[in-house]
Amino acid sequence: MNDEYKQSAPMAAPGDPPLADTVLEVRGVRRAFKRPHGEPLVVLESVNLNLHKGEIIGLLGRSGSGKSTLLRIVAGLIKASDGEVIYRGEPLHGPAEGISMVFQSFALFPWLTVLQNVEAGLEAQGLPPDEIREQALRAIDVIGLDGFANAYPRELSGGMRQRVGFARALVMNPSILLMDEPFSALDVLTAETLRTDFLDLWTENKLPIQSVLLVTHNIEEAVFMCDRILVFSANPGRVVAEIKVPFKHPRNRLDPRFRQLVDDIYSRMTVRHATGKATVLSIGERLPEVSTNLMAGLIETLASETYKGRADMPALAQALALEVDELFPLAESLQMLGYAELESGDVQLTPLGLQFAQADTQVRKVGFAKQMLTRIPLAAHIKSVLDERPGHRAPAVRFLSELEDYLSDSAAEHTLSAVTQWGRYAELFTYDDAAEAFSLDMPEAEAS
Repeated sequence: MNDEYKQSAPMAAPGDPPLADTVLEVRGVRRAFKRPHGEPLVVLESVNLNLHKGEIIGLLGRSGSGKSTLLRIVAGLIKASDGEVIYRGEPLHGPAEGISMVFQSFALFPWLTVLQNVEAGLEAQGLPPDEIREQALRAIDVIGLDGFANAYPRELSGGMRQRVGFARALVMNPSILLMDEPFSALDVLTAETLRTDFLDLWTENKLPIQSVLLVTHNIEEAVFMCDRILVFSANPGRVVAEIKVPFKHPRNRLDPRFRQLVDDIYSRMTVRHATGKATVLSIGERLPEVSTNLMAGLIETLASETYKGRADMPALAQALALEVDELFPLAESLQMLGYAELESGDVQLTPLGLQFAQADTQVRKVGFAKQMLTRIPLAAHIKSVLDERPGHRAPAVRFLSELEDYLSDSAAEHTLSAVTQWGRYAELFTYDDAAEAFSLDMPEAEAS
C-alpha cells in the first residue's frame, strides 16, 4: 500500500475550504423525525466530517446514536433536515453515481444466482450483456467467489453471502464504499476472515474505491480497520471525539499500543456516564432492553474473585465474548438501577451491587423493586396508575402513547418492553399479553 493509503488525512474544520484530496463533506447535518405529538425527534445534530482519498473512516457508537441514519443521508437514500452533503464539489440530492453501499443484512435476491445478483445493478445502466457479464465475473473473482457464480444464496454460508454483497457494490466501480455494520451478522471467525481479506485487497490497491465510510459498534473492529474514528454520542447523535489511528496495516490486536487505544476509546465512551447524567432519568428516558438474568449474571461475575467488584470494560468484553452494543446496555442498566458505576472505561459495583450478589432470590427481588421505584420514573408511574385505579389495571397503549411523546415508536416499544420485564422480575406488576394490559393482580404461580 502506498503512502497515500497509509497516512490518516487531517480533518478540515467546519466552514474551512475543503482539502485538495477531499472526496466528500458532511456540513452541519441534522436529522429530525416528526411525531404525532410533542417536539420532533432529533436523531442527528450538527454533524460535520470530511472524507479523504485513501482513508477508511469509522463511525462508532451505540444503538440510537444515528450512525446508520447518517450513512443513509450520505448514500442519498434519505434527506437531511438541515445541513448538506457535498460530493464531487456539488450538493448531494438523492443517490449518486460513484457511491455504493454494503448492508448488514445481505439483501440478496434469493431467486437469482451469485452472478445474476452481481449483474443486477449493472443492468440498470443499460450496458451490453457481454460487458455486464465480464465486469460481474471480475468482481466475483476479486472478492474470492470464483467457482460460485452459478450458486444460489441458499447454497452459501453467511460469509459467502456477504461477499456477494461486496461484489455487488464493487462492480459499480464506486469512489466511495459505505458499509453499515457489514460483519455484525456473521460469526466471529467468519467476520475476522472477511475483514482481513477486505483489508488485504484495500492495501494492495485491488479495489476500485478511493475511500470507505464504515458504521460499527465494535471498538476493536474500528481500531483494526480505520484510519480515523468518529465517536458518536446518542439521543441525539453528535460527534463527541475524533480519534486518529496511527498504526499501519496489517495491525496486531495483541500489540500493547493497540490494546491501549481500544481501552482509551472505551474510556471516552463512558465519560458521559461519569457526570452522573445517566442516573437522572425521566419518564421518557430510553431503557436498555436487557434481561434481569443477564444483569444478575454480570453482577455475579463482577463480584467474583476474578474481578473483586471492578473490571476494565475492554478486558471484560473480551472475556465474556461481548461486543460494545451488548456490554454497554448491560452496564448502563446496572448504573441506572444503582448497582454499578461506569467511569474511565471501567465498571465497578456499588455497595448495593455487592449486596445483590450475596443475597438470595427473594431478597434480590425486594431490593430490585425498591431500586426501580426510586430510580426508574416510568416504573414508578406505572405502579402509581395501577394503585389508583379501582380495578388496578391499565392498558399498555396508555403508557406507550406517553412514551411516544419523547421517543421514536420503536424506542418507545423497546422501553416499555424493558420496564415490563423488569417489573415482572421485581413483582411490582404483571402484564397480560393477550389483553395487552398491566395489572397488580399476580397469577397464583407468581404470587406463591
